[in-house]
Amino acid sequence: MLVGLIMAGGSGERFWPLSTPEKPKQLLSLFSNKSMIRETVDRILPIIESDKIFIATNILQVEEIKKELPDIPEENIVIEPAFKDTAAAIGYTTLIIEEKFKNLNEKIEVVVLASDHLIKNDSKFRDVILKGAKEARENSTIVTLGIKPDKPETGYGYIEVNNNEVLCLNEIYKVRRFREKPNRETAEEYVASGKYLWNSGMFIFTTSTIFKNFEVLMPEHMDIFKKIRIEISKDKSGIELSNSVKKYFDEFEKISIDFGIMEYSKNIKVIPVSIGWNDIGSFAALPEIFEPDDSENIIRDTKTIIHEASNNIVVCNDSIVSLLGVKNLIIVKNGDNILICHKDSAQDIKKIVHKYNQLKKER
Repeated sequence: MLVGLIMAGGSGERFWPLSTPEKPKQLLSLFSNKSMIRETVDRILPIIESDKIFIATNILQVEEIKKELPDIPEENIVIEPAFKDTAAAIGYTTLIIEEKFKNLNEKIEVVVLASDHLIKNDSKFRDVILKGAKEARENSTIVTLGIKPDKPETGYGYIEVNNNEVLCLNEIYKVRRFREKPNRETAEEYVASGKYLWNSGMFIFTTSTIFKNFEVLMPEHMDIFKKIRIEISKDKSGIELSNSVKKYFDEFEKISIDFGIMEYSKNIKVIPVSIGWNDIGSFAALPEIFEPDDSENIIRDTKTIIHEASNNIVVCNDSIVSLLGVKNLIIVKNGDNILICHKDSAQDIKKIVHKYNQLKKER
């Protein structure tokens, strides 16, 4: 049985001021008339029924997610009591999944997805998910999706494949190792070798396989999961369950599942894919999605007056923005908050967000 686990607890700080803690990137309609999390759910509904889709989030976002996803059962919206990164979040939600379907007496394959990624080829994506689920079920592997790189990207981690031949799309390969985000020169070497894929952060496993990996590689997490399982068995959900397990969540080391399991597990497989994927990590990614004007400006939901201005990104709802003699800027307005920064600083917007939050506390 295939189950979806959509990770929706992020704050999307690099998309401030559009993205806020209460309504982060995944709840925004950036690329269509649907929010990104709605797009994510709709993408998998043809192969996973709505009662088998789970959303892992936090207390700040839960009400907006309920409004956005009325077809998802309320008990499937899992509230993390504290942010302890993806190892705790995925393990916790997988426990809840096991409890809900414990009487079906069949293997449960879980596909873990981000709530804020763009995928253009939905049909091909679903085919790969089904293939990965079959591999995970039959061979007790953890399967990840590796994106075939089309440029030497330094903003992604990479997956090195244990294979001496040219990698074929949609085939299954043994993972040799995971690599951290490289510098430009190393990224060029990776792409030229043909043996490396971008790490998409999407993976598939059976519940029994992931907990066996926790038992061996993260025994401290597994000990906490055993205590949490007792609370889950008491038929609690939502905020009631979140409150009852908070004391256990406080015991978790804050660590991602990538560092805790994926980099050390001995049975990881990867499927190279080309599905029109983009993680939309910052405003700087918008030129990869939208058609620019004649001066390479990306203008969204904004009336503009432009003279000798090029390579800018402007998102200022219900505003008129005049650009004169400027280039390579990001200009974003949401309510009373306005961001102006150079494109090269797009990855550092979170530094402004932290200062903004400090300023709000002082008022």
